Amino acid sequence: MAEQTTSQNSHTEWDKRPLAGLLVLDISRALAGPYCTMMLGDLGADVIKIEQPGRGDESRGWGPPFVGDPYESYPGESAYFMAINRSKRSLTVNLKSAAGQDIIKRLAALSDVLVENFRTGSLEKLGLGYDDLHASNPGLVYCSISGYGRTGPYAKRPGYDFIIQAEGGIMGVTGPVEGPPYRVGVSIVDITTGMFASTAILAALRARDLTGEGQLLDLSLLDSQVALLANVASNYLVGGVEPARMGNAHFNIAPYEVFRARDRWFTLGALNARQWGMLCEFVEMPELVDDPHFADNPSRVANRDALSEILNQVFATRDAAEWLGKLQEAGIPSGPINAIKDVFNHPQAETRELKLEIEHPTAGLVGFPGFPYKFSETPAELRRPPPLLGEHTDEVLVELLNYTLPEVTSLREAGVV
Repeated sequence: MAEQTTSQNSHTEWDKRPLAGLLVLDISRALAGPYCTMMLGDLGADVIKIEQPGRGDESRGWGPPFVGDPYESYPGESAYFMAINRSKRSLTVNLKSAAGQDIIKRLAALSDVLVENFRTGSLEKLGLGYDDLHASNPGLVYCSISGYGRTGPYAKRPGYDFIIQAEGGIMGVTGPVEGPPYRVGVSIVDITTGMFASTAILAALRARDLTGEGQLLDLSLLDSQVALLANVASNYLVGGVEPARMGNAHFNIAPYEVFRARDRWFTLGALNARQWGMLCEFVEMPELVDDPHFADNPSRVANRDALSEILNQVFATRDAAEWLGKLQEAGIPSGPINAIKDVFNHPQAETRELKLEIEHPTAGLVGFPGFPYKFSETPAELRRPPPLLGEHTDEVLVELLNYTLPEVTSLREAGVV
């Protein structure tokens, strides 16, 4: 096999993509890790997604819906998989084989970033842990994502979003006052862990700019969940208040919840004294401004139920659209409760390009949520559709590691790729 060349991720001319020139080795699957690497890929990094030959990332099978018939070409691409794996190249590698481990080591030696979410200790057993790869590439930023972190009594316990939502406290404050607690409607812990991971990676790359050294990043679903508790945690840590489930009401602000119009629910909030005065004038109850039960926010929080009853009696007299038009004209924070289809048809969402489309090799034109950030000079870009399983195996091995096509064929016949 030909000698390995220097890193292919250096670029000779300036590229407007913010992370152009970075090579990211993605040995993660499911949601948190892939969400992180998708963000890096959207911003221009070359993300190499490592998948198991013949099976791939398990989220390929998390459907329906699927692109095509998963039973004819399993593992196919579920909508779930497609949502978090754009802007990547797929390379299949059998990590249990010595030759497969060698491929990962050689790619890691070229990479700027490695992201993995194996159970703690698993990659170390394969010679692919941080210490192993750091020795050959001191500049590598090695991001490890796990359920509970790399230290502590739960370090080797697997972690899942739903379980962490329960164990980490967010289900204890989500849902109606009576009845069972609810999970958040999206996998919020996985997604925010991926977001925290991308931020940590960018910070570590900045530190590398200054020191020349990479480092190990240790992120966990539990840590992210606790960080998400924000003001709810502060209510307890500062005030000693154990928050309870409150439905759609807010722990610290009133009114700030859903209200019932004649035809449907809508949202409304008065977050300061000015907005409260505006709302009282709007509902033609100026006497509420100085009512000692509602005169300031602490009083309104203490008497939330009585206040909500008063406002719901008013709002029940007209349809939500009529109220919302007048509320927004008056400058009072309010909005409809939209279905997903309404979101992507929203005029502001259309203006902000919150739906992106790209051609997929088997599905035709497919859509994705738009980028949540807008760059004036170095915009994010939807560069690649989610990859077919192993779609870029030959390309990556030849381009980055100088394998010949006959050598790749031999590896494939041996079950290595």
